[in-house]
Amino acid sequence: MKEIKCECGHVNPIGTILCESCGRALTEEAGSKKLHDMRYEGSARRSQTYNKSIIDKIWNFFSSVKVGVWLIIVTLIASAVGTILPQEMYIPNTVPPEQYYADAYGWFGEVYYRLGFHDLYGSWWYLLLIASIGISLVICSLDRVIPLYRALKKQKVSRHDGFLRRQRLFSETTVEDSNNTFELVKKKMKDKRYRVREEDGNLLAEKARFSRWGPYVNHIGLILFLFGGMLRFVPGMYVDEVLWIREGETKAIPGTKQEYYLENKNFTLETYDKSKDNKVFNEALEENGTIAKNYQSDVVLYKSKDEKVAGQDNEFKEMKEEEIKVNHPLKFDDFAVYQTSYKLDEFKSMSFNLTNKESGKDFGKITVDLFNPKETYKLDNQYKIELMGYYPDFSGFDDKGEPQTKSPVPNNPAFLFKMFSPEKPEGEISFVGIRKNLEPLGENEYKMSFAGIETRDVSALTVRKDLTLWILGIGGAIFMIGVIQGSYWNHRRIWIRRVNEQVLVAGHTNKNWHGLKKEIEYVLDGTDITIPIDQQQKEG
Repeated sequence: MKEIKCECGHVNPIGTILCESCGRALTEEAGSKKLHDMRYEGSARRSQTYNKSIIDKIWNFFSSVKVGVWLIIVTLIASAVGTILPQEMYIPNTVPPEQYYADAYGWFGEVYYRLGFHDLYGSWWYLLLIASIGISLVICSLDRVIPLYRALKKQKVSRHDGFLRRQRLFSETTVEDSNNTFELVKKKMKDKRYRVREEDGNLLAEKARFSRWGPYVNHIGLILFLFGGMLRFVPGMYVDEVLWIREGETKAIPGTKQEYYLENKNFTLETYDKSKDNKVFNEALEENGTIAKNYQSDVVLYKSKDEKVAGQDNEFKEMKEEEIKVNHPLKFDDFAVYQTSYKLDEFKSMSFNLTNKESGKDFGKITVDLFNPKETYKLDNQYKIELMGYYPDFSGFDDKGEPQTKSPVPNNPAFLFKMFSPEKPEGEISFVGIRKNLEPLGENEYKMSFAGIETRDVSALTVRKDLTLWILGIGGAIFMIGVIQGSYWNHRRIWIRRVNEQVLVAGHTNKNWHGLKKEIEYVLDGTDITIPIDQQQKEG
């Protein structure tokens, strides 16, 4: 496609409406009596010029402000829908997500899960929406800022008469001695901090051009912010997981690729006491009962010496001991481990005695580790207990009479024992739970009687790592710079041109026309030049 050469000799890109150099109208529409549209200085935008190849069509689609707005609206609606039900990270980790949403919320929960709303911010289509907004911002900015920059950079001081007459602020005056008048005007323009350029006796006063780039600086900040948000889904860049760790337990820290381990030595809970603590808390204590004053986990941080090998125990190097309290996390490398919650008196093990029901005599004691139960427990004198079934969180029997468990956490443990004795070498079946001792195959001679329970506390620690914060911070700072740049300054230009004894004055600003009018009145005060009128009001 050929370029357009203006009568002034400047060669303009195809699609230019107003000559970049002199401002002459290059189309019939631009040459009409209507005021010029100065939003992009009449420059050629790619989206309004080319529409042939697939690249042109993609560019034109994303360069549309309407498309960008609709992408934002759709993303906001999706984000709102994602708050209707809890995200996957907030549901019990003892139940598969597909089962939890279907059981808890019925058909709506199942549809919610199928559409990916359970993990909204990690779903592929939500990331695609965010990426589309970023692409739209980039293309919108490039489509406008490059032609605008070129047009402002190449603008001449002496603008075409038609360009000046089609400005919103314009006046035409006959002045006999314009030399002295122009000197006075130049001085007043400089007093108002205008940058004054002169060419062939004509003047162009301009200031605060940088404010025109404010929206595009905003876009750069938003693009960085979106980029930082998307980086959170790159492995190793962002970790936010909850680690439940019991007293005496050692676990790998999530997100460290089993390089770091944490041992929970002890959990401590301190509560407010009416007799000892400040009386300010008395009313709250009476209303709510026990209130936590402090809860902390005494932990030891270990680092694995070697890479993990299947079937072999790792060798650890102790890094440091720490007391993790609320708002006092354990920090190492780029990680921070926070104390967020706790669970008191979780069942650890249960003990039972093998007892003769008639005589009441005990023939031995067994202790069942609720997290690692054995299959067989041998007692003295040919007595033996076989664990046929273990149900950590017993929820009842199904239609076939089979025991069921809700989760692998021992909240309500139940057991199916088979008891062997010299009198009953074939064994007797007993179903034992909390306040339950059933004999499903008939009356037994022996029973498993409860002999004690051991509990321990569990700490809920949140493991966080965020390598994107500095990108988000820079993006936010750049965005605010763009807001300030575009809000508190405005690009103002005043053209004064001599045509024989006629003096043409025109003014333009991207906003705050009242302020520009006041400055032009100050500049022309004391001269014979007529104050420009607002031609937009005149047309109205």
